[in-house]
Amino acid sequence: MADYELRIAHLYGDLMNTYGDYGNILALKYYGKQMGVKVDSNIVSIDTDFKADDYDLAVFGGGQDFEQSIVSKDLQKKKPELIKYIEAGKPMVAICGGFQMLGKYYIDAKGRKMPGIGALDHYTEQQHDNRFIGNISIKNDESGDTYKGFENHQGVTYLGKGEKPLGTIIKGYGNNGKDHAEGAIYKNVYCTYFHGPILARNGQLAKRMLLTALHNKYPDHDFSKQAALEVPESY
Repeated sequence: MADYELRIAHLYGDLMNTYGDYGNILALKYYGKQMGVKVDSNIVSIDTDFKADDYDLAVFGGGQDFEQSIVSKDLQKKKPELIKYIEAGKPMVAICGGFQMLGKYYIDAKGRKMPGIGALDHYTEQQHDNRFIGNISIKNDESGDTYKGFENHQGVTYLGKGEKPLGTIIKGYGNNGKDHAEGAIYKNVYCTYFHGPILARNGQLAKRMLLTALHNKYPDHDFSKQAALEVPESY
């Protein structure tokens, strides 16, 4: 029997899973098991309540424009609790469309300005007749970790107040092809354009999220054993 339990909110997992983002859930469960942690997940979708206090981790995947237009509207109902969750320092990974919708707004492929929830300060414009596609690698300037993945996005994102990039570009385009930044970090939210999914290829980030969630939920416990878990290098 596991010593600890964590619960994941898979935000719109039935709609925002175009790029196999369920693999991020599987990665968290896998590494959780190695740490002696039982990790359960629950899809939080259209017209489903989200309560910040019910969850310890969150995954918000990517989708196509039609699905994102539906999610964008429903997301406004969850805005107060999502902001509460984020400001409490709980970990989340947000990929592509999830990344965009946590910000102020994004412009879709038809040029429509779609509202985000403004939990983070970035915004996303559109390229014309171009996409950023290909293998990508970045380096996190604080931890020194290297993350590897695959990007495929037409949106170009510009970070705002309080945000740091997930990493500096080694290879690829990143957020906008101009400032050498990829993704965003705000508190314990990790945003990215990596598909693939990111946590399956970058176990050190999954481990970081799990340890953060454990410290948040069990503040008086010693997690040195869990912190010592070795994970494979990015591939």
